[in-house]
Amino acid sequence: MGTTTSQLGKDVLSEYQELTFLTKQEILLAHKRFAELLTKDEKDLPNIRVPVQRILTLPELKSNPFRRRICYVFSTSEHKDGSLTFEDFLDLLSAFSDSATLEIKSHYAFRIFDFDDDGTLDGGDLEQLVNCLTGETDDTRLTPEEMRQLISNVSSILEESDIDKDGTVNLSEFQHVISRSPDFVSSFKIVL
Repeated sequence: MGTTTSQLGKDVLSEYQELTFLTKQEILLAHKRFAELLTKDEKDLPNIRVPVQRILTLPELKSNPFRRRICYVFSTSEHKDGSLTFEDFLDLLSAFSDSATLEIKSHYAFRIFDFDDDGTLDGGDLEQLVNCLTGETDDTRLTPEEMRQLISNVSSILEESDIDKDGTVNLSEFQHVISRSPDFVSSFKIVL
């Protein structure tokens, strides 16, 4: 769409509404918040990419344990650096909006939890997920023994979710499990 970040035309706004689960007001607020992340020189550049470090200053992401992974999943950067364009930012907000469907939310949750991007969830992904939840410092990170114990306890959940018994959980198996979790849709959200 290539509009500069300092402006958002009526046609572009309508197109964004059609392509996302966001309302006009949510898109305008997202545009304002994204523009606040830009330097003065960047504001008039088309399709500017904001570095992940600046995206992570948003209060809505700052306290999310998966903040870096979320940026990585929604980034269209060929460098795979987690930087976001405004359209990437809208995609992120759309997937986390109250109006997004269970299918969309579970698809992105799966991608966020699939740390090695191999299309399956396995013990390695589970270990990284736990590390995100327990923190990134030596004080909060689990010891190798604690991690082994937790993984063995949680392995039964993975085995139960693994319908085809291949030792991993694929997207459709993950979506099947999530469909039985009534709180998932309401808790998988980011509100500006």
